[in-house]
Amino acid sequence: MMHADVVIVGTGHGGAQAAISLRQLGFEGSILMIGRDSSPPYERPPLSKEYLSGEKAFERILIRPEKFWQDKQVDLMLGVNVSRLDPAAHELSISGGEPVTYGSLIWAGGGDARRLDCPGGYLDGVHAVRDKPDADRLMAELAGGAKRVVVIGGGYIGLEAAAVLAKRGCSVTLVEMQDRLLSRVAGEDLSRFYEAEHRAHGVDVRLGTGVECLVADGDRVAGVTLTSGETIPCEMVVVGIGIVPSIGPLIGAGAAGANGVDVDEYCRTSLSDVYAIGDCAAHANPYADGAVIRLESVQNAHDMATTAARAICGDPQPYDALPWFWSNQYDLKLQTVGLSMGHDTTVLRGDPASRSFSVIYLKEGRVIALDCVNAVKDYVQGRKLVEARASIAPELLLDTETPLKAML
Repeated sequence: MMHADVVIVGTGHGGAQAAISLRQLGFEGSILMIGRDSSPPYERPPLSKEYLSGEKAFERILIRPEKFWQDKQVDLMLGVNVSRLDPAAHELSISGGEPVTYGSLIWAGGGDARRLDCPGGYLDGVHAVRDKPDADRLMAELAGGAKRVVVIGGGYIGLEAAAVLAKRGCSVTLVEMQDRLLSRVAGEDLSRFYEAEHRAHGVDVRLGTGVECLVADGDRVAGVTLTSGETIPCEMVVVGIGIVPSIGPLIGAGAAGANGVDVDEYCRTSLSDVYAIGDCAAHANPYADGAVIRLESVQNAHDMATTAARAICGDPQPYDALPWFWSNQYDLKLQTVGLSMGHDTTVLRGDPASRSFSVIYLKEGRVIALDCVNAVKDYVQGRKLVEARASIAPELLLDTETPLKAML
């Protein structure tokens, strides 16, 4: 039976950063990372951007060179799945091997791509873009001649995939159930801007319509039938409709949680010596007025990893990190800071026609978030406004001649 002082389940951004932070904080005990992925830790965001487009080889998206983990004495157990957790025995059951015991456990399991709940959802040619094998299968089919693609989901993953596929010369149809893109995470100004951009690049954007079923040709997908009754022929489908948190063993062991596993301000679950971080961790976020949410971002995974590592090292510091995100589509770089949920006012700073502008979100007069498109200065300076919960008059925010830093 293998034992480690700290076992980390998950080899994505959160898991990797947890191991890095432990060593940076002087932790000298044994560390074992367990991952379902057969590759050493790598960045996930490029999978729907630079890796999918071929701009970056896999070696360039490794979080650290493979030798780094050896040098830091971090053991990697790859290509295995954790099936059960016994919190009393501090023991994990893994696929195809002996149980693993731990002193402390950091669960950084992330989530699984949500599958289509309709006939045909498991046909060949239906893809998610969640891990390297997903992206590799998708690229292999493109190399094999797939040209007509339906992308289901108008969030960031769907839009990024649509942008890459359109640039590769595919005929792309994007289907979104809501009446606008990015409806869960952005205001209407940003939604309509990205809708216009994708249409300008040849993407056929279908809003306010769902998927009835996928049409089969043998075992392969051959079309998507919409709730309107129309069938769109295709050789490939890319599904980007969110994730299901990978928390089964934790919940099975009695951990509190529903949409994710619940953690406190130190990333501790309700199970003794068990922490959870990243996409799967439901926490009371100070930038959401204390609402319990999950954040699917590299920033959240990194900062939660450091929080858990500090607690294990005896220096507990509450999680209080400012959320930020980014998305690359075509020649547009979107940078977001803060959380716009619950906003009651939006300010459009700049002209979207210039393809450089910001949307500023306010709640009860306070700046709570910014979406900045090709507007790095607004992003950098706007962070200070969000951190300060600054109350700024909307008419002042509109004035592009006045730097945001001057308003603090």
